[in-house]
Amino acid sequence: MGLISSLFTWPLLPVRGVIRLGELIQEQVDQELHDPTAVRRELEEIERAMQEGRISEEEAAEAMEQVVTRMTGSQG
Repeated sequence: MGLISSLFTWPLLPVRGVIRLGELIQEQVDQELHDPTAVRRELEEIERAMQEGRISEEEAAEAMEQVVTRMTGSQG
């Protein structure tokens, strides 16, 4: 029975591999998006850009809100 099921599932292995690769990529993206160090770095960059005059206070506030929203996962 194992040989027969292997013959039928063998053609699906590339599809399963692609699905698993997608899952691994998604896990990595989620991990990086919610990494406190990366979030802090991004917030510091926004603050620096505002201090250097590259963005306005309103743009900085909006960018910071987007970072915090992404970090907490809340939709608003």
